[in-house]
Amino acid sequence: MEWIGAGSLLAWLWLLLGQGFFWRTDVRLPERADPDRWPSVAVVVPARDEAAVLPQSLPSLLGQKYPGRAEVFLVDDGSGDGTGALARELAAARGGLPLTVTSPGEPGPGWTGKLWALRHGIALARERSAPDYLLLTDADIAHAPDSLRELVAAARSADLDLVSQMARLRVVTPWERLIVPAFVYFFGQLYPFRRVNRPGARTAAAAGGCVLLRREAAERAGVPEAIRHAVIDDVTLARAVKRSGGAVWLGLADRVDSVRPYPRLAELWRMVSRSAYAQLLHRPELLLGTVLGLALVYLAPPVALVAGLAGGGPVLAALGGAAWAVMCGTYVPMLRYYGQPLWTAPLLPFTALLYLLMTVDSAVQHYRGRGAAWKGRTYGAP
Repeated sequence: MEWIGAGSLLAWLWLLLGQGFFWRTDVRLPERADPDRWPSVAVVVPARDEAAVLPQSLPSLLGQKYPGRAEVFLVDDGSGDGTGALARELAAARGGLPLTVTSPGEPGPGWTGKLWALRHGIALARERSAPDYLLLTDADIAHAPDSLRELVAAARSADLDLVSQMARLRVVTPWERLIVPAFVYFFGQLYPFRRVNRPGARTAAAAGGCVLLRREAAERAGVPEAIRHAVIDDVTLARAVKRSGGAVWLGLADRVDSVRPYPRLAELWRMVSRSAYAQLLHRPELLLGTVLGLALVYLAPPVALVAGLAGGGPVLAALGGAAWAVMCGTYVPMLRYYGQPLWTAPLLPFTALLYLLMTVDSAVQHYRGRGAAWKGRTYGAP
């Protein structure tokens, strides 16, 4: 048993120092200055059954204080709850940036619904005004009034083709407090932001809720046509832009927030499990490796500590306790970012167990023909 404890501690020491300092939360928008000329921007919002969140999110887009030309395109993707009509009502009452509400019809063969909606919105924006930049943002994302200005200034100052911010997700209910900060923590572990932002590095990722994309870079990468099948569209988009020679940046947000509630475990479970197996390329061997890796890294430390204390094994207890302590230490910055009590850091192994079960469930649903199900649509492996 001691070799398991030692392996877990070594894994955590490597994660602490060798995984791009993923646990740090200080990656924010790079230094920026106002450009001489503010480029034009088209804001494209794919929306499917989003009437519950639009009153909180859409006015924040229409109210952007942007010095250049900007307009909003909301693509109503077959909603059955009056999303499009509500968007028009909000625009009429709120004013601000011009709003166009359009609908693309059902997705074409080989397209996921969100990317089909983005394709329609981007095409309409190009036809209308050929904007310099596209802001791709989800219908549940609320932006501070200067969000667009800051994104564009960062992109121009650092000559970036893609600037993405991980929106601050809602953390209100007990389940949100337990699972949401860990979601961003695990995402950063998979895609360390510093590596994503390093020129020449192979790691590429974006956060789909907020992506500012240079139109020329999108055309060079063949986006969205080149990624039309992607379930994890944000990471696939960043990879396509980076492969085509584009400069990509990803960081945490200060001015961008998700307003979508996940009050119960069931909603959070669906959010993770719908795409977890797609992240593993629908490959059983990667699923097995992930399960074993999560067990060694997150579950073994508390088990080793308890087993060592119960069985009189001081070395085993010390190894498990040290690994658990390093784990908790790396989680503290994310808890602070989300304003959560630091005493919850030792609960990370339990949260990791939930994520392990969600991942296994994602594979089970895939083989039952219900994988990647979201809002009435199911997508198989491409």
